[in-house]
Amino acid sequence: MTFQFKDGQPAQTHVAAAGESVLDVALNNAIQLQHNCGGVCGCSTCHVYVERGGDDLPEISDKEEDFIDRAENPRITSRLACQCVVNAGMELTVTIPHQHFLGH
Repeated sequence: MTFQFKDGQPAQTHVAAAGESVLDVALNNAIQLQHNCGGVCGCSTCHVYVERGGDDLPEISDKEEDFIDRAENPRITSRLACQCVVNAGMELTVTIPHQHFLGH
């Protein structure tokens, strides 16, 4: 899985295990990705853009779609990282948009 960043950081590629979410992989590899609800599809702070591999992700739920509508600058490729579960052998590229951390 490759992470790209809108804030100018170089891209990072990490191995993901089947069943992990994009949020899990980010957090396990010290990539800062907001997740105010704890990764339970209760907010839109883990919003990412899926650049490649989106067809292999689970279908978007109505609940996830509702939260994406509340995200900053949503696109047709927007997903919530907590809801993007990886399958074995999947190649996925996501872009983490600019994030607004409280206190920063």
